[in-house]
Amino acid sequence: MIKPGLLMISSGFVASRRSYRGMCQELADRLDESGYRVITSSRTGRAIRPFDMLYTVWRYRHRYEVVLVDVFSGWAFLWAEAVCRLLDRLEKSCILVLRGGNLPAFAAKHPTRVRSLFQLTDRITTPSSYLQDQLKPYSQHIEMIPNALDLKDYPFTLRDSPGPRLVWLRALHRVYNPALAVRVTAMLRNEFPAINLTLIGPDKRDGSRVELLRLIAELGITDRVELPGGVPKSEVPVWLNRGDIFLNTTTIDNTPVSVLEAQACGLCVASTDVGGIPYLLEDEHDALLVPSGDPEALQAAIRRVLTEPGLAAALSQNARRKVEKLDWPVVLPQWETLIDEVAARK
Repeated sequence: MIKPGLLMISSGFVASRRSYRGMCQELADRLDESGYRVITSSRTGRAIRPFDMLYTVWRYRHRYEVVLVDVFSGWAFLWAEAVCRLLDRLEKSCILVLRGGNLPAFAAKHPTRVRSLFQLTDRITTPSSYLQDQLKPYSQHIEMIPNALDLKDYPFTLRDSPGPRLVWLRALHRVYNPALAVRVTAMLRNEFPAINLTLIGPDKRDGSRVELLRLIAELGITDRVELPGGVPKSEVPVWLNRGDIFLNTTTIDNTPVSVLEAQACGLCVASTDVGGIPYLLEDEHDALLVPSGDPEALQAAIRRVLTEPGLAAALSQNARRKVEKLDWPVVLPQWETLIDEVAARK
């Protein structure tokens, strides 16, 4: 059976050209390997990116039957709007993929625009049960296809006797609040003298890295914090397995793949409870959840992992069991079924 041509539009393809590959690039590669003729829009410059998206839609209009359009909030929503309106004129089948953790707040401010965009598409999906729930007022037909991992690349180690080795993995940006991880490390150093923190992620150039270095120096923990920058996707499991406790300190979030990667490796996760996190993680079962921006609560969660008998082993084991349902061989067929159904309508 000949697979349909597939165009994928996402601002996330920008990240895929750097050290850390985005989920959209992973999906594109998997679908391409499955026989779909995949085309992507991937110009990196912010100023020319929306024009490249529209140009790609027009230039390759005779080479694809179905289009996947990633939807985020802010300016990225405008790009998705423009792309979908052009696709509507071209009478192309379109699947929206809702990814932005700030979409519920954006939709509350712009309900008419969000409903109009949803009406331009054949199907709507999201990797996040949070977005599926929060965006019900704008569409009752949002389907859930989770983000996936290739579990064979993430060796599991049961953390039954964890040490004070903390790992943080996101881009260095204020919205992800890496400073909270640094402050908590300093707060715990007297109680756990061997504590160390590894902050992994590219510099988003919003001043966060400079502020972090200043804060680390002010707190006197330069010898306890490592900042390797962004690392290749293939090396993420190696870096994660250097730690035992994974910190997710974000102020806005949806369904972060970095958290799933940490759980796949068996790290004990302590996370803020923002956005889609309570939909993704079960407090006291596969993670410990704390309020956003609360260093005392995060400090207490880490202390529990290190001192409470049986807690770390339970969190570690339950986390791995959960992500086993997110292996690519389980998730990819869901995408294939969706795409083939949409293509068959034409």
